[in-house]
Amino acid sequence: MRMMQNRRQFVTSASLAAAAAAIGPGAALAAEGPPETTTIKLAYYGNICLAPLLIAKELLHAEGFTDVRYVETPEDFTIPELVGRGEVHFGSTFAGTVLDHIDKGVPIFALSGVHSGCYELFAHEPFRSITELRGKKLVIKGLNSDGHQYLSIMAAHVGLDPKTDFDWVISPGGDALEVFARGEADAFLAFPPEPQELRDRKIGRAIISTVQDKPWSQYFCCLLFGAKDYVRNYPNATKRYLRALLKAADFCSDEPERVARQLKDDGFARYDYAMQTLDEIRYRDWRYYSAEDSMRFFALRLHEAGMIRKSPNQVLADSTDWRFFNELKRELKT
Repeated sequence: MRMMQNRRQFVTSASLAAAAAAIGPGAALAAEGPPETTTIKLAYYGNICLAPLLIAKELLHAEGFTDVRYVETPEDFTIPELVGRGEVHFGSTFAGTVLDHIDKGVPIFALSGVHSGCYELFAHEPFRSITELRGKKLVIKGLNSDGHQYLSIMAAHVGLDPKTDFDWVISPGGDALEVFARGEADAFLAFPPEPQELRDRKIGRAIISTVQDKPWSQYFCCLLFGAKDYVRNYPNATKRYLRALLKAADFCSDEPERVARQLKDDGFARYDYAMQTLDEIRYRDWRYYSAEDSMRFFALRLHEAGMIRKSPNQVLADSTDWRFFNELKRELKT
């Protein structure tokens, strides 16, 4: 587990937390009981779009968690498995990845949306659309990785068969960006800071932006989820965790320069890449988007593509709990 802050960074983080705490009313805290446990373990990896999680430590302290542990994971696709096993309590990743694990019986609840799109599909010339990539090489970090899931959904949405219409290239060592950069693949689905790096290096062009292009931009891209046992046994702690993360998301939207500086100081990102990401991603979308609609949309797409067996209704009934998210939307309304 990586220690995220030195003494100087703690002071910076504390000032960020003080400012962020002013976002939204605080009266609800007094009406709630304290968290049933003061220990919380959170999975993270080096993705700038997870900025709310990465800056939320002092907000979590303010919610009553005295032992906040960040557990670094080498590959984001393993996070639902870690959460399901109880090795960490909460995680965040692409909705399709969450659904894949739910379909396999991993005991997790989807709890909340975080933000809408952050992925961008890059392709080399002359390709300008995903339909033109039929029969071409798409590089991914692994089968059933988030990139594989999302690209499969995109392909099925325009009538392609992701199982037969692409030559999937699994990158050795997981460095799909460099495989694409060397021209050994025709397309690559990038997430921050990869789109920023590709533009900086003038490699390829974005042909789909889930930040801007419909229908992808109309739904939550990434979801917060928790271990079923933790959510059932510690409802106050679960709600307090979500409140801290949603306040942190607001702060990312309102104070991107300060957040970018902290991400740089904590070693998560270059300042310029962080600023580009924070400017592009709509972190306040959690107030306006429906987590249930997003979950249903991606479940339908995966089910149609034959990638999950459970119906969207089964998934929503068995493995989602939106009550905390809906309560916080009302409490933090501005």
